[in-house]
Amino acid sequence: MSTELPYAADAEVSLSYDELEVLRLQYEREQLQSHVTVQTKFNYAWGLVKSPLREHQVEGVRLLQDLYRSEPTRRRECLYYLALGHYKMGNFEEAKQFNGLLMEKEPTNLQALSLGQLIEKGVTKEGYIGMALVGGAAALGTLVLAGLIRRATRK
Repeated sequence: MSTELPYAADAEVSLSYDELEVLRLQYEREQLQSHVTVQTKFNYAWGLVKSPLREHQVEGVRLLQDLYRSEPTRRRECLYYLALGHYKMGNFEEAKQFNGLLMEKEPTNLQALSLGQLIEKGVTKEGYIGMALVGGAAALGTLVLAGLIRRATRK
């Protein structure tokens, strides 16, 4: 029996420009009428979070946070996309927090389990990059110090 989970495809698949534009126009149309429905706001936030552009992801997360606070019936859906949005922006601690809240409510949610694996890979990769930067800085410091000592002993 395979232990692989279905891939959290939302982490990599974006909407086309035209698809996102349809959601944006609907959202703006309802804003002009001073009444944005919960579904329209969620759909637009969902599309923004899936975007490869960071500014879209930031706006999508902001809209999802508004929905999470104001619409208790939509919290479960918001948790997954908040976790996804933070993951895509590289905010792994926030992503883990939101995904953890969803996992508390739905411990067998395969999409959330898969996203959790992606988040952990991101945390690990970020840790390796951090270690490489620290190692590089230490090596550079050692070279500079060795150069200074060599210069001082020549005089």
